[in-house]
Amino acid sequence: MIDLNEVGAFPTLIAPGKFTVRFGLYLPGVRSTDNFEVVARVIHTGDRFDPSVPAATYSLQWQPGSALDLWTVTVPLQPLAGALLGQPGMHLYRFELWWTSPAGTRQRISPWITDPFAREAEIGRMSAFILDPAAAPFNWTDDTYKTPELDDLVVYELQVEEFNGSFDGVIDRLTYLQSLGVNCIELMPVTSMRLDFDWGYGPLHYFAPGARWGGGAGLKRLVDAAHAQGIAIILDLVYEHVDYMFPYYRVYTDLAANDQAPQPPNPMMDGQNIYGFGPKPDFTASFTLDYFQNSNKHWLDEFHIDGFRYDEVTDLYVPPMDAGYRTLVQKTYVHSLTIPRFQGSPGGYSRIVQCAEALDKAQTVLSQSYTNSAWQNGLLYLAESVASGAAPQDSYAHQLDPSFIGYPSTTAAVDAAGNPIQMPVAPFQYLESHDHSQLIVFASPGSDSGDPIPEGDRSRFFKLQPHAIALYTLQGIPMLWQGQEFADNYSLPDTGLSRVHLERNTHWEYFYDASGQPLISLYRRLGGLRRSVRA
Repeated sequence: MIDLNEVGAFPTLIAPGKFTVRFGLYLPGVRSTDNFEVVARVIHTGDRFDPSVPAATYSLQWQPGSALDLWTVTVPLQPLAGALLGQPGMHLYRFELWWTSPAGTRQRISPWITDPFAREAEIGRMSAFILDPAAAPFNWTDDTYKTPELDDLVVYELQVEEFNGSFDGVIDRLTYLQSLGVNCIELMPVTSMRLDFDWGYGPLHYFAPGARWGGGAGLKRLVDAAHAQGIAIILDLVYEHVDYMFPYYRVYTDLAANDQAPQPPNPMMDGQNIYGFGPKPDFTASFTLDYFQNSNKHWLDEFHIDGFRYDEVTDLYVPPMDAGYRTLVQKTYVHSLTIPRFQGSPGGYSRIVQCAEALDKAQTVLSQSYTNSAWQNGLLYLAESVASGAAPQDSYAHQLDPSFIGYPSTTAAVDAAGNPIQMPVAPFQYLESHDHSQLIVFASPGSDSGDPIPEGDRSRFFKLQPHAIALYTLQGIPMLWQGQEFADNYSLPDTGLSRVHLERNTHWEYFYDASGQPLISLYRRLGGLRRSVRA
């Protein structure tokens, strides 16, 4: 079993101005008895662009008897002349895998292994740790906070950088979000940031908020500030595919490319995602489930996160992978029963939010697993059709009552004593999401007139008002996408890199103009009604 206390990088202040760091890395099947070596290369961020300062190199030792083949070492960070190694600040590190053939030839198998358990990460492939002589635990102030009940949620999906730059930028907008009736923020992936803009759906670091937005300290500030205002924070997690540099893909692929070296089986990966998104984790493998379960626990325990939106569960919910997904959400649910902020519901169930993106299997996933909510595009597609000029159909009205179209209202769960109970479930309902052009684009004649990425005509904001009323008065969980409340008007291509690498900053100036003001006023009135009038 994975033990997060023995993997990652752990700096320690042992005397004034003197630090050590302990490295730990699991590489199942990779052992020194087969002539493998693992080394860590470390450099201070202040030195990384100085060609006269080489990275320090440390050899890790394989631990005989470790079920997951742990490699580890603790080293003093001795200051070097002309270098910042061991001085306060961020240090970057990576691992390398070497192998010596029976003939005595030493070969570097994998030149760049980012730490799959790094708690800090810089931009791109950089694992990191921070030396801070005054380091202290974060001062949480949310002891009395409770995650809102599922039926009370109003969710706002946002991409941190596009929305307002950083985790602290989101804090600056919490009062604004409350004015819309929002009490839950769904953050698009926060752990994978490259030098160019990126949505984060090619995950590399599953335990480290990106430094670009404020790192771990910034995310903790956001969660604590949100909880102080009664707002939950849930994370968009990508467990269905990984970046090509993800260590448990990269190392074993590099080994397979060397026909002389030993070929241990990959403990975690199984081919490629069918849509080309990247390598695919094998949810039938125990190491895969253990890894992602530890990731979930890390976010819940260390960052006080209120739940998760699991990306592309549709691809996971096929036999035999579906059993792995069900196990993951069940174990996460059971762990949440030990956390006070999820307790207090009259039925004894946990209030943790576990939302599956299961677009064509939402009803099945809700009825067969501990998932208590799900993305599904029913209302979005209907609203796009009506906004485009089609006559409303009965199906629009039916969509506003999920039970009418076959959605369950509860699913089997357990309470803290292990007794069987029924837990409420509900679909997320939305007019817009990060995956689609904003609704005003569909209400704009001529928006498809040759511009490859056309903007919507915001003067037609009134076309959005009936949909907003439907969104706030329906059954299920209303969700807004950033800027829809003042008719932000971005168009999204169906394919291509501009979907994920083109930054679309929220047009905050639209909040004040003739199209934005009447629409946001409506959203605020509806948000107040949703909060205060249960009917």
